[in-house]
Amino acid sequence: MTMSESLLEVKALKVHFPVNVGLFARPTEFVRAVDDVSFTIAPGETVGLVGESGCGKTTLGRAVIRLIEPTGGQILFDGMDLVPLKGAALRAQRRKFQMIFQDPFASLNPRAKVENIIGEALDIHRLVLNATARRQRVESLLQDVGLEAAHAQRYPHEFSGGQRQRIGIARALAVQPKLIVCDEPVSALDVSVQAQIVNLLRDLQQEHGMAYLFVAHDLAVVRHISRRILVMYLGRIVESGEARSVCQSPRHPYTQALISAVPVVDPKLKRRRMVLAGDVPSPIHPPAGCPFHPRCPVAEARCKTEVPALREVESGHWVSCHLAK
Repeated sequence: MTMSESLLEVKALKVHFPVNVGLFARPTEFVRAVDDVSFTIAPGETVGLVGESGCGKTTLGRAVIRLIEPTGGQILFDGMDLVPLKGAALRAQRRKFQMIFQDPFASLNPRAKVENIIGEALDIHRLVLNATARRQRVESLLQDVGLEAAHAQRYPHEFSGGQRQRIGIARALAVQPKLIVCDEPVSALDVSVQAQIVNLLRDLQQEHGMAYLFVAHDLAVVRHISRRILVMYLGRIVESGEARSVCQSPRHPYTQALISAVPVVDPKLKRRRMVLAGDVPSPIHPPAGCPFHPRCPVAEARCKTEVPALREVESGHWVSCHLAK
């Protein structure tokens, strides 16, 4: 995909957090939360980002929209690099991208009415002329996400978890963004409510045309909503491609393990569960060679010393594994 076709192009992005060893000592070690990650998102596209807890996917999502400062790399949004932007220049770009947070309660101000929670972004970016237009816009947004106009005068604690997440979605939509980072938006919800929220996001995308970076650890949910999938392990992308290709023909052992853990609805279908040995290595001291080799059931000698390149094994399907074919 060329830059002209991309809404977002991330190049060699790094986010390293310093580990302080003393009150006045300089940090000598770093947590490599995101380590040399590159990918693109086209206008109106949904790209899923999956991986175990602690793999760096939330950090990546926040760094993309500059809620976390990158250590290195480029974030090209509509051709403009967001990394060097500061102050007013960055604020002017923030209207183009928003975020839906994982916790639908903690992400909402408990002391503010819904009208002010959603309307704050309208005020900051001066998108409405007066209080009447502001109220009408908020009520319209609430109806768009399946709530009632009268809900604008309530507080967050008066809603269920699914309703609060709908409020968070309405807040993200308020500034008419081109990209929304969905940070595990359904993981805190009941299964039945998860389906409702995922379907709502798909309907809103069809109506408004924005792109999603959908972050989750549940491959079943990601497969349902995404056109492409990125699989992340220890701060790196280890496999990427069309959702059907990644889920039906996974090439990396880590992806195969994730897919084997997805529940099968039909009890007649049997799936061999791949259980990974050990825990995720420390991102402070990642393993030499392939970062997955300490847990990989098929690792060879070279996996311990040679870092596998992310290579295209078939059209649009990329894998970082020496043994992938």
